[in-house]
Amino acid sequence: MWSKLLRFRFSRRQFHTIVSREIIKPSSSTPSHFKTYNLSLLDQTMLNSHTPIVAFYPNLDQTSHDKTKTLELKNSLAKTLTQYYPFAGRVKKTSPTYVDCNDEGVAFIEATNDISLSDFLQRSKHEDLDPLFPDDLIWFDPHIRGDTEGVTCPLAVQVTQFACGGVAVASTLFHKVGDGRTMLNFLNHWARVTAKKDTSLINPQILHYPTRTINLSEMIDRSRVGCVTRSFLFPNRKLNDLKAEVTAMTMESGQPVMNPTRVEVLSWLLHNRAMAAATEKNSGTFKPSGMAFPVDIRGILVEKLSATSVGNLDLSIECPTRNESELKPHILISEMRKMKAAFQCIQNWEAATEIFGQMSPETALETLKRIDDCYIYTSVCRFPMYDIDFGWGKPVKVTFGGTIKNITVLMAAPDGDGIEALVCLEKEDMKILQNDPKLLAFC
Repeated sequence: MWSKLLRFRFSRRQFHTIVSREIIKPSSSTPSHFKTYNLSLLDQTMLNSHTPIVAFYPNLDQTSHDKTKTLELKNSLAKTLTQYYPFAGRVKKTSPTYVDCNDEGVAFIEATNDISLSDFLQRSKHEDLDPLFPDDLIWFDPHIRGDTEGVTCPLAVQVTQFACGGVAVASTLFHKVGDGRTMLNFLNHWARVTAKKDTSLINPQILHYPTRTINLSEMIDRSRVGCVTRSFLFPNRKLNDLKAEVTAMTMESGQPVMNPTRVEVLSWLLHNRAMAAATEKNSGTFKPSGMAFPVDIRGILVEKLSATSVGNLDLSIECPTRNESELKPHILISEMRKMKAAFQCIQNWEAATEIFGQMSPETALETLKRIDDCYIYTSVCRFPMYDIDFGWGKPVKVTFGGTIKNITVLMAAPDGDGIEALVCLEKEDMKILQNDPKLLAFC
């Protein structure tokens, strides 16, 4: 019935075909006292978006049929959802305050692509990943399917079989229910259940909050319209050169920054060059902006949270760049460190949420708007991206769907040598950035 329901032709020789769609429900019912999952105040302030992640696997298991793999994935997903029960519920798309954990289930979509996985990865641009994700739930895609009367499921999954037998497992999570770390923890858990491996050390920690509403009258929605996402690879050897250069620059300033991290110096470099591109496009006129960096606070609070805690457990460092002098590394990196150190003094998660809880709606919205005007740099370098093993071996590539304007995601390079940066800019800015010798010197 669903065979050949939908086809995308997204490069000269590729057809992507949706072949089936099924709703997978948790294998056991959610207890009645967990039927309502309140979103924290920080959850409620998150972008009204979906976070798309896809992992690619070559056809290493020649004895396993595609139908067997798919059935195993469905069965293990049902088991996994019993522990991630908010993901199988329903939530309002606009200004939600809770998830109705009604066990209605998540969409599981099967698709095929008529070329080999190696050809796909070699030839495709980042936008070609879009059809791999379920129901167009790619950040702020304007053509979202699968929701009824403003209500949606937080999670959706799509499994794509390539002509060679390779597989792409893509999933997307409503950002107000969880952050990137939540999503990667879920994928690792689901993979271990599929592979029949022990999950006791990675069981999710579901935090429960009292009913509270921040009452924001409007929310910030970034767009991908007019933007492109491109990948830049920075090997460790080049990153070490960059660290040495940044250290020398800060020494010359008289305000040395000692032992800068790879993420610190790379975030500084990318922001510096993105601002240079914007200035060049703007006929040499510098446009004030800022740099924001979400910090995963699970492990840095005085009372630490489990690494498998579910939710949006991060706070944003915000560094203004109102003029070109504020782009200097001793200013930006020192400010990043100072603000992160302040987060480390927060006693517990309840105290962290009060940062927004004590604000008036007007002040909270103004804070969010200020951050929205910034270029955002987020790192998942230490997250378990390449541990997602469904029993077919580790993935050859894990990445995010095309991001949104002025957002950069830093993650481990596929071969472990360095950092891959997914950068989304307006097309004219990206054209300049891709030819910037000061950036390419470290690629």
